[in-house]
Amino acid sequence: MTLFRRKQRQDLNEIATQPSVFDDPETAKHFKPTEKYENLHRFDPAARWTWAEELPLINKLDWKITLWACIAFFALDLDRGNLSQANTDNFLEDLGLSTNDYNLGNTVFRLAFLCAELPSQLISKKLGPDRWIPSIMCLWSVVAAAQFWLNSRETFLACRVLLGLLQGGFIPDIVLYLSYFFKGTELPFRLALFWTTLKVVDIVAPLLASGILQLRGHRGHEGWRWLFLIEGVFTLSVGIWSWFMMAPSPTQTKAWYRPKGWFNEREETIMVNRILRDDPSKGDMHNRQAVDLKMLWKSITDYDLWPIYISGLLFGIPVGPPDQYLTLILRSLGFDTFDSNVLSIPSQVIGVITMLTLTYLSEVWNERSLMGLFAQVWMLPNLIALVVLPSVASPWVKYAVLTVLLGYPYPHAIQVGWCSRNSNTVRARTVSAAVYNMFVQVSGIVYSNIYRADDRPEYRRANKQLVAICSANIVVYFLIKVYYIWRNNKRDREWNEMSREQQLHYMETTTDQGNKRKDFRFAH
Repeated sequence: MTLFRRKQRQDLNEIATQPSVFDDPETAKHFKPTEKYENLHRFDPAARWTWAEELPLINKLDWKITLWACIAFFALDLDRGNLSQANTDNFLEDLGLSTNDYNLGNTVFRLAFLCAELPSQLISKKLGPDRWIPSIMCLWSVVAAAQFWLNSRETFLACRVLLGLLQGGFIPDIVLYLSYFFKGTELPFRLALFWTTLKVVDIVAPLLASGILQLRGHRGHEGWRWLFLIEGVFTLSVGIWSWFMMAPSPTQTKAWYRPKGWFNEREETIMVNRILRDDPSKGDMHNRQAVDLKMLWKSITDYDLWPIYISGLLFGIPVGPPDQYLTLILRSLGFDTFDSNVLSIPSQVIGVITMLTLTYLSEVWNERSLMGLFAQVWMLPNLIALVVLPSVASPWVKYAVLTVLLGYPYPHAIQVGWCSRNSNTVRARTVSAAVYNMFVQVSGIVYSNIYRADDRPEYRRANKQLVAICSANIVVYFLIKVYYIWRNNKRDREWNEMSREQQLHYMETTTDQGNKRKDFRFAH
């Protein structure tokens, strides 16, 4: 993002400080951070800085924070997705499992993942992401490596449950952590880079698996056992490294192993004030302050965030089963183990390009719901093709359709940033990140059971269902857009009918919080 700005800014000595409520003394007092805010000592409404100061600072944040987040997510997805590569090495046959057992394993994993999301997020908010995230990373890595000793359906399902419970809180924890360092307009693109890592894993993992699976027979063990063990040990090393890499906040980067910290006093002042000028609500809680039951209930029942939750539930269903079964489908088309892994790479490369492009344009055009709609439009003709292609069609034709389908512009980063922006309080942002991702996991549970054994190998019945869901999703995104426009228009009328004195009186006396304030407008 800073590269694009640099091209647009001819004079780096221009003031980069954005206008905010803190520029008006009459409104500033109503948005001052709480006394508990950990960065309060660097809060200065009068602070000003130039682009020459801000742009290098954002770059430093990307090297310190975004890069770490991407590496950590690489470790998560390596352990979360290697079951697909194990399938190409006769994993199911070796353990005596059926396709339906595989579906059940994915279902219990996602159910456990879902159940862990909110509790993990609440623990992280109390202890701090910098303590909680490395802890769960180390724990799930041990379980991932222990899959080397799988010997039955029961042990397979037990490991799936444990992995889900330990990995469940990671993504919302990371989203909350990134929001401490980046503005709302910067967060979606960082999240896109974050989820680009998922695509990178989908490219790198098959290549790693192709090599590791050659160990089949080494010391009398199957190749998939070595896959689980080697990748589990790798992610454990990333978890240990994360203990030393994470900092609690922009002004808390010093530690016994980092005595000078990452930033000087001037840089800390810029970081804190650029964040608060963009979103004053980020100063309303301490970063180790727990969300109590009252705050939790208020956040969960915030109906204005539910349209985004619904989008999280629905957007991935049409493409989920083909993605989950890609290697098995390629095997059924006649490709061998090596080719099945390698042929899964092109769709991931296309997906990286389309996702980053869509996310960048969503901020340039200030558009979110229509971007999600576009992703569904991308999927629809490819899903129809999977339904109507004759059985005698060339395997390469079917592969081409699957590649284009799975290369769709993934809108997840846009929607996570959208949810964060429309929360407008730290406690709502904490809960909404988890709840949104819970809906995404419910989506995974749904699509993990759409492809059934009695419908293989072409899954025509299931693909017809996916076409219907994708068509419905297009309508849903349009209705979400209409809802937020209606909500904003209603507030505009109420706010504009008030005099300046009435508006100031409202800000001084209101008990409305977060996105319930009359002076807040929803992004859509």
